[in-house]
Amino acid sequence: MCYNMSMWIFTNKGFLSIIQDWDNPDNMIVRARFPGHIKALFSNAKVKKTPERDYRYRAFIPREEVAEKVKSLAEGIDYSNFKDSVRDSEYHHACTGVWSVMYRAQK
Repeated sequence: MCYNMSMWIFTNKGFLSIIQDWDNPDNMIVRARFPGHIKALFSNAKVKKTPERDYRYRAFIPREEVAEKVKSLAEGIDYSNFKDSVRDSEYHHACTGVWSVMYRAQK
């Protein structure tokens, strides 16, 4: 049975949605809404612009590379407040909006 699993990652350098590449299980499809967010975290990625898709930018990246990057991001956290660590004003505004929605949704 196939499940469409994804993971959202908000870092202070960008927001990514990561899903499995069903055509090649050794790859992940790393997707972004903002230009530059994939390259900010995967500098060697070949990013395709896909304006007809839900996420405008995407790259096919080996699963092991994605896993190592996620691990290194977690190990490299050096701030005590995520929102304050986001420098790009447009992205900061988007993150604050997500924070607000999730704050209101908590029980």
